[in-house]
Amino acid sequence: MAKIVPKKTAMREHPAKERIKNFNEVPFGYNEQEAMYEAKRCLQCKKPTCIQGCPVEIDIPGFINFIAQGDFENAIKRLKEKNVLPAVCGRVCPQEDQCEKLCVLAKKFEPVAIGRLERFAADWEAQQDEVSIPEIPASTGKKVAIIGAGPGGLTVAGDLIMLGHAVTIFEALHKPGGVLVYGIPEFRLPKSIVYREVDYLIKCGVKLYLDFVVGKTATIDQLFEDFDAVYIGTGAGLPWFMNIPGENLNGVYSANEYLTRANLMKAYLFPEYDTPIVRGKRVAVIGGGNVAMDCARTALRLGAEEVHNVYRRSRKEMPAREEEIHHAEEEGIIFDILTLPLKYVGDENAWVKEMECIKMRLGEPDASGRRRPVPIEGSNFITPVDTVVCAIGQSPNPLIPQTTPELKIGKWGNIEVDPKTGKTSKKGCWAGGDVVRGGATVILAMGDARIAARSIDEYLKTGVW
Repeated sequence: MAKIVPKKTAMREHPAKERIKNFNEVPFGYNEQEAMYEAKRCLQCKKPTCIQGCPVEIDIPGFINFIAQGDFENAIKRLKEKNVLPAVCGRVCPQEDQCEKLCVLAKKFEPVAIGRLERFAADWEAQQDEVSIPEIPASTGKKVAIIGAGPGGLTVAGDLIMLGHAVTIFEALHKPGGVLVYGIPEFRLPKSIVYREVDYLIKCGVKLYLDFVVGKTATIDQLFEDFDAVYIGTGAGLPWFMNIPGENLNGVYSANEYLTRANLMKAYLFPEYDTPIVRGKRVAVIGGGNVAMDCARTALRLGAEEVHNVYRRSRKEMPAREEEIHHAEEEGIIFDILTLPLKYVGDENAWVKEMECIKMRLGEPDASGRRRPVPIEGSNFITPVDTVVCAIGQSPNPLIPQTTPELKIGKWGNIEVDPKTGKTSKKGCWAGGDVVRGGATVILAMGDARIAARSIDEYLKTGVW
């Protein structure tokens, strides 16, 4: 038996002092030698528990074994049997809480770097002269409309086109990708990678319409005049605020608006794109998730002198990926933990100039399992700010439910579905991802999409709802 290598193969990165001056991707990714070395750490278990942790059921030992042998072409083919977005998932999926968490090596050592190997295989394919397009089955004559070109919608499209159904995606924005392009910054997920994955689906025969707002341009009922089934994958684009005084001041953003201006509207490419965005010098980002990390690190790259991440619990309770928190710390983000904003104060021109906060302590665990933050009486303090970004969560946009009364909606505005099939309360209509879950992860949206695609295929074949 080969000797076990206890630690993951390190992935080279741009130094923090250099990368905060640009929006270039932070990690370089593995080269061929590094990928093969890491792949050989895999034990090739007879009962691979890692697959149980993957929402899209990738044959993880299978594709890793191909990499270990240097057969990168078959590695990416094996990946794409289950995942139409491997370059995306290899970069932004929380493998540490899913497949890698269940890796047998993780019981005593560091798990196999499954995400890094997935990224390597996808990037290797992109460097070749031609991306292989699978043979598309004969047409079934059935047509499916997909609302939203985010990770869920793209996954449904990829699955259904390979089953012989005609697939059309309707996207509200002027670029495809959903949260992958408007929410995730360039330094974490380059836009070119997302567009590369979308282009692959179009080459497979998926049709794509941009600037098409379902609920305005056409309703779901109108789509059913031309389509046999509809999948709703519109995400969660309605931002939450804290409902505290001063949130209507200039310079106070939702994370959605801030990141959309920076990413999709290309403020990060200034001066080539002169997108209006406040380039604050002292920025406060409220929240402790991945979106908050994205906002804080974006503000730094847009020229902020000081960026504070304000979070009401301790670092231990932060829901952001450890890798993202680590990168933020390396780059100089200041973490104001156990701190809660109470109000924002503006100047004579209604621009935010300072923020009143209160310190917190941790009490007993709440419904989330995390210890509940409790205010410390008399610990109020004032801190100067010129930009605030609120990144505390989001809900689904209400437009589709408002124009589709048959859809059953939960109390937070989410579409209710049968979790085993993705079926909504409206016949012929499925939904998944953030529009069902609220703000969640890319891979969970893709997992929902895979479940729905199977159910849609069965319905199109049998006509049984």
